[in-house]
Amino acid sequence: MEDKRNIQIIEWEHLDKKKFYVFGVAMTMMIRVSVYPFTLIRTRLQVQKGKSLYHGTFDAFIKILRADGVSGLYRGFLVNTFTLISGQCYVTTYELTRKFVSDYSQSNTVKSLVAGGSASLVAQSITVPIDVVSQHLMMQRKGEKMGRFQVHGNPEGQGVIAFGQTKDIIRQILRADGLRGFYRGYVASLLTYIPNSAVWWPFYHFYAAVSGPLAAATASILTNPMDVIRTRVQVEGKSSIILTFRQLIAEEGPWGLMKGLSARIISATPSTIVIVVGYESLKKLSLRPELVDSRHW
Repeated sequence: MEDKRNIQIIEWEHLDKKKFYVFGVAMTMMIRVSVYPFTLIRTRLQVQKGKSLYHGTFDAFIKILRADGVSGLYRGFLVNTFTLISGQCYVTTYELTRKFVSDYSQSNTVKSLVAGGSASLVAQSITVPIDVVSQHLMMQRKGEKMGRFQVHGNPEGQGVIAFGQTKDIIRQILRADGLRGFYRGYVASLLTYIPNSAVWWPFYHFYAAVSGPLAAATASILTNPMDVIRTRVQVEGKSSIILTFRQLIAEEGPWGLMKGLSARIISATPSTIVIVVGYESLKKLSLRPELVDSRHW
């Protein structure tokens, strides 16, 4: 029988699953709303040629706000909210994999490393098609288009409702690339997020809230080059990671691999604080009633 006095880390079997999913969706939505503008800015900075439109994160924020208002910072947000599904698949895979690996190793680092990588693989399989569509919506702006596709009608949304724009982008992707177009950049996404996730979780359990943001910033710096390539492959319709890398280096030099980094850190750090503090709080709130007394916080 399990010793209720010795639960150090709340695992999958300790949770009330209904509470876990309800609270989890609410927490994830809160994070998405708060950081989405910087996700949009990061994407535009990574796609633009040189500094043709924006000179940095703050400059992009001001220009988008002036041109399109607050709504301009949330282009593609409704589509992006479907990643809530992949978010729940991510945490479920993470917790179940930890449970599975615990049969072979009691090392928390090993469990976190394997579970983080596995969770990212499952999540990206769901997220990439949503990302492809939402990124093309992020590229819609007054004047010239930034991506391959442009919605018909006014990019501000007048004359074309949000879901009408989404349908338009989906049709254009299908016409240009077929179903494979929705998984453009899938390998690049895996190369970006699996290492990031596999490394982040061991730090999460080891350092907790104190160094979580630092770990997020470090992971952002290390994986930003692949994130830039992933974004360009998906938005510009590139077919090769290597050729995209070579073209980026030829056009903008090594610093091109760091495009959008500040916006990425700004979006990642608050998320990490919420995740580090919020995820443990979420698990505490979701703890099965009979185990509540086993934890002393």
